Amino acid sequence: MKKNIGKLLSLVLTISILLAVVFYNNNKEAIVIKDEEQTTKSTEISNDIAFYDVKEQYTPHLGKSFAGFKEALGFKESQNNYFRVNKFGYLGKYQFGKSTLKLIGIYDSNMFLKTPELQEKAFIANAQRNKWVLRRDIKRFVGKKINGVEITESGILAAAHLAGPGSVKKYLRSYGKNGFSDAFGTSVRYYMKKFSGYDTSSIKPLKKVKVKHSRA
Repeated sequence: MKKNIGKLLSLVLTISILLAVVFYNNNKEAIVIKDEEQTTKSTEISNDIAFYDVKEQYTPHLGKSFAGFKEALGFKESQNNYFRVNKFGYLGKYQFGKSTLKLIGIYDSNMFLKTPELQEKAFIANAQRNKWVLRRDIKRFVGKKINGVEITESGILAAAHLAGPGSVKKYLRSYGKNGFSDAFGTSVRYYMKKFSGYDTSSIKPLKKVKVKHSRA
């Protein structure tokens, strides 16, 4: 009888040990799986944060608005630096030449360079004048493709800012054969493409436009 009880206890103890080992191993695998899942999720979250930081950069999104057009063009010209003068003497945020400024009634280039508000007015006035000069070409060519670039009104106005409306007329009417590049090698075609599709409908074509400004 005692031998039977001893065998029974030994069997029970063996089964208990086996169950404990199995339970421990299962728990260990579960912990490993959980840790792996947590690591994967942590990695995914880190990647999302890194992507957001690089992609967004906390900059305003002006899109294809007229404000976006002005800021994009100003950045290309001078990195939006109102006080910049390049080696050829072009002035301010939009890199105006003195001859162009005189056409819109600005004769004091030093005051112009020191007055951001005046530069913004000059940009609008020059765009209005260019739109009037190019009004027939805008009507005729917008929507067509020249040298692989779709022609848009904003592209035409940007190119006119770069090269003058006369050069843009020659480019369009020759279907791209009569091109123009500035002293840095920037072409009419490049500006047509880079600044295409912006909303410039707020610019009204004016034949004679002068910038009104008050002296301090």
